[in-house]
Amino acid sequence: MAASMLMKMACVVVACMVVLAPHAEAALTCGTVVSSLIPCLPYLRSGGVPPPACCGGVKKLNGAANNSADRKTACGCLKNAYSSNPGINSGNAASLPSKCGVNIPYKISPNTDCSKVQ
Repeated sequence: MAASMLMKMACVVVACMVVLAPHAEAALTCGTVVSSLIPCLPYLRSGGVPPPACCGGVKKLNGAANNSADRKTACGCLKNAYSSNPGINSGNAASLPSKCGVNIPYKISPNTDCSKVQ
């Protein structure tokens, strides 16, 4: 009977590890990336000065991407968002982090190889 109870507990522990393990790698989601940058669309398309809500989102996103897995996720999400939003000016996309006073370790471009992002 004790062996049966021990086996059930072991199964519960393993199940918890399987469920929680993916969340330990990258906490950042594409939903977070996109919602943070929606206020940036007018700037990305037309230029000028990024609105304060845009730079706030960029800074929040930069702070959230605090490990390699999250930076890779953010990069991939940015590439997908870039490709699915026609009319984005590549120069505006590339300059957005610096316009908002943020440094990121890759260029925002559909040509960026996100697998190399550290």
